[in-house]
Amino acid sequence: MEDDLNASLRPLREKIDAIDQQLLALLNQRAAVALEVGEVKKRFGAPVFRPERELQVITRLQEANAGPLYGDNLAAIWREIMSASRALEKVSTVAYLGPAGTYSEQAAFSHFGQSVTGQPCPSLDEVFRSVEAGGADFGVVPVENSTEGVVSRTLDLLLQSPLTISGEVALPIHHNLMTQSGKLDGVTRVCAHAQSLAQCQHWLTANYPQLERQAVASNAEGARLAAADSTVAAIAGDAAAIKYGLQIAHTHIQDDPHNRTRFVVIGTLDPDPSGRDQTSLILSVPNRAGAVVKLLEPLARHGVSMSRFESRPAKSGAWEYYFYVDIEGHRNDDKVAAALEELRQHAAYCKILGSYPRAG
Repeated sequence: MEDDLNASLRPLREKIDAIDQQLLALLNQRAAVALEVGEVKKRFGAPVFRPERELQVITRLQEANAGPLYGDNLAAIWREIMSASRALEKVSTVAYLGPAGTYSEQAAFSHFGQSVTGQPCPSLDEVFRSVEAGGADFGVVPVENSTEGVVSRTLDLLLQSPLTISGEVALPIHHNLMTQSGKLDGVTRVCAHAQSLAQCQHWLTANYPQLERQAVASNAEGARLAAADSTVAAIAGDAAAIKYGLQIAHTHIQDDPHNRTRFVVIGTLDPDPSGRDQTSLILSVPNRAGAVVKLLEPLARHGVSMSRFESRPAKSGAWEYYFYVDIEGHRNDDKVAAALEELRQHAAYCKILGSYPRAG
């Protein structure tokens, strides 16, 4: 039986080996051309990473794809190919909320590919500080969750920082409950980021109401604590379980099965239009009746769709609230540019956080 199986597989494996050799040659040809592109960019002072160009490449390939590979799998393959090619020119450093094993780390590698240097930071403030100081080329920070809403500290930092947004990542969040043994015997508390505890609160109440819930700096920090203490359980993703040698007791414990977190990429990069963009703004208005309606009216008149509108209390200054707004399109698109020009005339404060490719 084993001999028959090997005999049947041998010609197919030989065919795969031959194709792999062709792929290897083509990938190296592609890498050589990418190096030539890098030399041209250097002459003109252009950035190595162009997210709008990478989106166009992936979109074109997905549209031409006849299968059997799925479009998302194709995108993941090409993202790594382009990441490796970028690294031939320069290995970028990407800061994220650490330690290693967080969803922020997963979002960073999902956006940039594996051929970057990850820089875990102890806080969101430190992610911004590192990028502002030049210690990292980019930062990846969570901005909102589909269950728990906005990450307030990120919004406050976006207001204060000179950094802009050059990309976004929408990441499905699947929480696991993990311990040293994979069992809950002797466990007295569960540690995780406050947002994750909130995203799992109904499941925890229904299944382990006796466990003390302790908020820590990140889910990976909770996993680190659980790895050192058998009385601690952690809520985190698969990567944290592997990183800290924990066993998963329960999977998918988030209350919302479609739980997602949106991350934004911060830095100084200003992407060109990709054809599938959005623009993020921070606005405020004078404290008078009808000011908000008047502020947003140019968007409707110029046919610009608004996909997000959040308000945050102003902690200083002359206005009561700041409004965080996402609109469809790039600020260089004709209708968006016209709407923004009018919008500025009615706003007491207007900061464009960036125009960038939308997450798929």
